[in-house]
Amino acid sequence: MRLTDEVRDALAGGAPVVALESTIIAHGLPRPRNAEVAAELEALVRAAGAVPATIAVLDGEPHVGLTKAELDRVAYDEDIRKLGTRDLAPAAALGASGATTVSATAFLAARAGIRVFATGGLGGVHRGWVTVQDESADLGLLARTRIAVVCAGVKSILDVPATLQRLETLGVAVVGYGTAEFPGFYLRTSGEPVDWTVSTPEEAAAVVRAQDALGGPPSALIVANPVPVAEQLDPALHDRVLTDALAAAEREGVTGQAVTPYLLAYLTEHTAGASLEANLAAVRGNVRLAGEIATRLNPRSVRA
Repeated sequence: MRLTDEVRDALAGGAPVVALESTIIAHGLPRPRNAEVAAELEALVRAAGAVPATIAVLDGEPHVGLTKAELDRVAYDEDIRKLGTRDLAPAAALGASGATTVSATAFLAARAGIRVFATGGLGGVHRGWVTVQDESADLGLLARTRIAVVCAGVKSILDVPATLQRLETLGVAVVGYGTAEFPGFYLRTSGEPVDWTVSTPEEAAAVVRAQDALGGPPSALIVANPVPVAEQLDPALHDRVLTDALAAAEREGVTGQAVTPYLLAYLTEHTAGASLEANLAAVRGNVRLAGEIATRLNPRSVRA
């Protein structure tokens, strides 16, 4: 695993570091906007006083922290694959390159010693689980990985109540940031309650410290940070287009791993890009908050 000098020095010196996934860069945004967003997110981490560590696999080698040239490669190389945790060993053995999903990013970040990770939304239990039993690898990985994940809940195309039930069963702690309701990814709320609420980065950092002090099974902490009301997708538009998207996927026989990208693309197209903007608003907010939490955990700020 290769760390940039900046990330290695920050970790060795006890400075705050925030992990960032690379799937949104390679597969979540059109070019060249993806490269612009990648740079913007790293800048937001730095503005909070922390070091950004965007994670990807290049030529079979996991990279924790990317140079400008490496970020551009992830953004513009059309052969970059999407890698979950299960794909890391084959990619390493075969010299493949790929952008890391939530599960792979969390795994590599934790191995590197990074405690805070920012992303958009988690994977979870898919609708119709009783029939297809489709569940994201994110959940199992977070049940056995000690990392704090700042996110806007789980993707709203999923079965949110079932996902929360699975997280409870797996022993993954969930706290709402400034909210008693679980966020709805594109929407400020999913309508589902959370058991715990924190109101400041200091309180979130205190929960992380308490996790470490208590020990026990190495599970994640999910800090569920809702998108601002002014930047959320219109709820009525969301519900209407998602209903249409689910019907279209069934009509066209879309199954398995193809379902999620199909539904997300359908939402982007049929909301005239509004769902993508809500997604980016959520990601920006999560990255800012992750930087603030990381600097409370490791007060030796690297802000210039």
